[in-house]
Amino acid sequence: MNNTQSNSIKNIHKLSIAPMMDCTDKHFRMIMRKISSKALLYTEMIVAQSLIYTKKKESFLDFNSEEHPIAIQFGGDSPEILREAARMAQDWGYDEINFNVGCPSPRVCSGNFGASLMKDPEKVARCIESLKNNCNIPVTIKHRIGVDNHDSFINLNNFVRCIANAGADRFTVHARKAILKGLNPKQNRTIPPLKYDVVKKLKELNPELLIEINGGFTNIDESLAALNDFDGVMVGRSIYKYPLRWTEIDQKVYGINTKCKSASDIIFSLIPYIEKHLSNGGKSWDICKHLINLVEGIPKAKIWRNQISTNSIRKELDIDYLLKLTSELKEMGH
Repeated sequence: MNNTQSNSIKNIHKLSIAPMMDCTDKHFRMIMRKISSKALLYTEMIVAQSLIYTKKKESFLDFNSEEHPIAIQFGGDSPEILREAARMAQDWGYDEINFNVGCPSPRVCSGNFGASLMKDPEKVARCIESLKNNCNIPVTIKHRIGVDNHDSFINLNNFVRCIANAGADRFTVHARKAILKGLNPKQNRTIPPLKYDVVKKLKELNPELLIEINGGFTNIDESLAALNDFDGVMVGRSIYKYPLRWTEIDQKVYGINTKCKSASDIIFSLIPYIEKHLSNGGKSWDICKHLINLVEGIPKAKIWRNQISTNSIRKELDIDYLLKLTSELKEMGH
């Protein structure tokens, strides 16, 4: 269990790393924390009901103390269950709780939560109230601009006003609507068109609300431009696939004068963490599946990634071999 760090919602997180299933586990978050000391990190979405009824709560809740600031994201539709989840999240030391009303997964929507909940703002409001009333940390929400045919601006604005009245501290708005019938989750990240203008209008009509925009951002300069209109920017797939392209977050977004790190710098700094993970019975692939994304755009990058992947999957990658491969990266100036 980790000690809570004070982290007021007033200290607006200008840039955050989106919660992504099978991506933003604690190992990836440790890599990102080496890249930025300030960006807000998120867990993968945790189904609140699964957390409450499992005996292995640590497997859902555990994170490294270095990961602060970190938000936990819950999915669910039961205020009673979310009440217990909120208490656990606060006790475990999370800095924020985020409520997911944006996931278009059929499995999630069949459970009547995720994006499908946008059709029932009153229920979402009850969920937010339950979270707010049972913790002392910020409670935020992530949602789409609409879902299926419920995609008018009036519906969106009414939804946000309803949730704001329930006490939500920040709104992260994916600037696409969700299409629950006919598109899978991957298609829902690309096919519905991005409508930044809709989110901008939402912010203009609700200037007192903290509104963060999400969807389609591929570099820091795009994010900086968006910060002229919004309180924050959330980045997802681009930062997962190409983390080294984001090494200037602290300098450009937060104005901190720090040295940009190379891939080899980041991996060398993670060696103690990787050693500890292996000594506790963890597998090298748990971390290496994320590390390989650090290496791109150099001669033999594909060969290096294959060496890491193949040997870690075969359980033949030890610390000495990882150090050898990382030293080779450093010699190439990467």
